[in-house]
Amino acid sequence: MSAMKPFRLFILFLFLAALPAVLSAQTTGPTARKAVVVELFTSEGCSSCPPADVLLGRLREAKFAEGLEVVPLGLHVDYWNRQGWVDRFSSAAYTDRQVKYTEKLHLAEPYTPQMVVDGALQFTGNDPRRAQEVILQAAQRPQQAEIHITPAQPDKWRVQATCAKGTPGEVMLAVTEDNLTTKVQAGENGGRELHHSAVVRQLRSLGRLRDGSCDAAVSLKLQKEWKRDDLRIVVFVQNPATESIEGAATLEVAEKTASSNAGTSAAK
Repeated sequence: MSAMKPFRLFILFLFLAALPAVLSAQTTGPTARKAVVVELFTSEGCSSCPPADVLLGRLREAKFAEGLEVVPLGLHVDYWNRQGWVDRFSSAAYTDRQVKYTEKLHLAEPYTPQMVVDGALQFTGNDPRRAQEVILQAAQRPQQAEIHITPAQPDKWRVQATCAKGTPGEVMLAVTEDNLTTKVQAGENGGRELHHSAVVRQLRSLGRLRDGSCDAAVSLKLQKEWKRDDLRIVVFVQNPATESIEGAATLEVAEKTASSNAGTSAAK
């Protein structure tokens, strides 16, 4: 969590700028997974986090493998808030989620920036090469959940999720927002302008799968400051016993008509 040396930070940003080309050059063949969820635990109070925030924003556009969708989730923890700057995107609930991963993955303590891929693999979140390796590794694991998000009425959607019968799963819904900027006035990033993508504005459970399925009507109360054109709905199924994520799908909130099959796969 300590500050990076200026030269190292400069080199890292150069690498991030070239990330799409690097990933395209190392693309593999068809993947067993159609969606991989990448959670970044970050904070505006952490001086090592801005490069990780930039990397998270680039993952959605990077081409890792044919047919693979990377689903980024930026979760701002709250334990940095006592260091001089209160992160407006932070939540104790996101800290609690990270603590659960810390225990499940047998880590000494939570840290930032941390990326957790499909709830099963973790690494320091400002490492682009490691991100590529872990995402491609996760993509080889067969997907167990099929998810569909369908627009219904204004600010209402239908969520359908299915898994192989007997597979435990909790259906989670997140609302993320892109193109966010903060001028930090204090703390380790004091004086810097930070840019964020895929910031989790809301995260909640839609309930457990019953007999391998879930069919829910979802209403969203969008806050006044949220920009509709930059919002996405993310739905994923997570195994409550192992924390592994079995499938995911996304849909832009501004989309009115078409349903999203992105990130779906037939249950095995």
